[in-house]
Amino acid sequence: MAKKKTIRTIPQERTPMREQDPVERAKNFEEVACGYHPDDAMRESERCLMCPDQPCVSGCPVGIDIPGFIKKIGEKDLRGAYDILTETSLLPAICGRVCPQENQCEGVCTVGDSLEPVAIGRLERFVGDAAIKEGWANIPYIETNCFKVGIVGSGPAGMACAADMAKAGCEVTVFEAFHQPGGVLRYGIPDFRLPNTVIDAEIENLRKLGVRFECNTLVGRLFTVEQMITELGYDSVFVGVGAGYPTMLGIPGDSLNGVLSANELLTRCNLMRAKEFPSFDTPQPIGKRVAVVGAGNTAMDAMRVSLRLGAEKVYCIYRRSRKEAPARAEEVHHAEQEGIEFHWLTNPVAVLDDGKGSVRGMRCVRMELGEPDDSGRRRPVQVAGSEFDFETDLIVYAIGTNANPIMGQTSKLELNKWGYIRTDQSLATSMAGVFAGGDIVTGAATVIEAMGAGRRAAASMKSYLGIRDGAKPYDGGDEKLFGIDVQERNFARVRVA
Repeated sequence: MAKKKTIRTIPQERTPMREQDPVERAKNFEEVACGYHPDDAMRESERCLMCPDQPCVSGCPVGIDIPGFIKKIGEKDLRGAYDILTETSLLPAICGRVCPQENQCEGVCTVGDSLEPVAIGRLERFVGDAAIKEGWANIPYIETNCFKVGIVGSGPAGMACAADMAKAGCEVTVFEAFHQPGGVLRYGIPDFRLPNTVIDAEIENLRKLGVRFECNTLVGRLFTVEQMITELGYDSVFVGVGAGYPTMLGIPGDSLNGVLSANELLTRCNLMRAKEFPSFDTPQPIGKRVAVVGAGNTAMDAMRVSLRLGAEKVYCIYRRSRKEAPARAEEVHHAEQEGIEFHWLTNPVAVLDDGKGSVRGMRCVRMELGEPDDSGRRRPVQVAGSEFDFETDLIVYAIGTNANPIMGQTSKLELNKWGYIRTDQSLATSMAGVFAGGDIVTGAATVIEAMGAGRRAAASMKSYLGIRDGAKPYDGGDEKLFGIDVQERNFARVRVA
């Protein structure tokens, strides 16, 4: 008699994650999402089909073995899950919180073809948090060499590159302009999305690898990238300074008191601890009626921070509809729960003066959506005769960032027309020994994409230095791009350890 096949039933919806009550959390900076309980993680891990073609792995920018770590969760082997994760991801507790999984691994999950996709990000966070709680760290045996490597910027790209170069035996120093390491993870993302304690734990693992951090060091002012190579003895340098230079609208009244960028607001609150006033007396503009222009993740952060700092009303002003908003759906949902008021299809055209040099409001126009533009989103078009005045006393621009011009002003690195560092396919710059990656090369991207760039650059740097540990060989990309002899560059700087 033929054996009966067992039909596996998968729950239609992903396992929910506990959250703070919206009314309560709008008054504090504690984390909104409380994470999975072990039973939740076990239940969710059982939804994974362990697909042989593994589309989720292809959807991950760094190629994490997602079925592998989820399988270990199902076997109650969390340390094994952590070991698999950290083969490719340096920051599981961070990426599990802030990566847009819905557009990456979860977006191509097979389960998601007919049901809700497996909650890969929540499971990654669960493992990362368990590792922090238990004090796990994967520190391999490191055979040191005589190479000295400098990393400019301590964000996700810099940290990923630093880790790989330290594991290869190099003496690694990370230079950070601010007084604490972490880059955009620390200054750009509020505690209620990414607690500083999580960032501190991941940075401590880098220190265990031997990575040294030099904070309050602005490369380009104290010394240049060229000097790092020519005078300070660095054999190779990675530039991962991000792209945090704010964009303003350029409309009348932009320079009034009460107009600032989201970067300034978040940096003062997150890094300078303005949220802890009066314990930390950091000057921080606080409005009663705050209007945030933009609808990306940074805009959501700026709105929700303003609410927690004491604003009576917080508005989102966005020229497209909700459908086109670039923020994660989860972030928009959380903002709505907390009472943020959204004004879709609305565009500012002027900031209004109160007669004393400060903001009293904003002149806006109604918009409607036309044909799609280069981004694929429908282009907003102004509705004739739709001007109206909007009352507000603080305006925050969250409409994107650019490359900091200090790179172009202080180094000979070749830049593209937008001011980002130009690299070849292996992330080599126009200067021998100097590599770059992350937002300073691509423009704004995700944490995991920046980490992927840092690791790619590290592989090229190891090949450049002649460190043979299985890293992908440095091929020089387009050799004609910068007119540098690749072979001469590869061999001239190789030293015997």
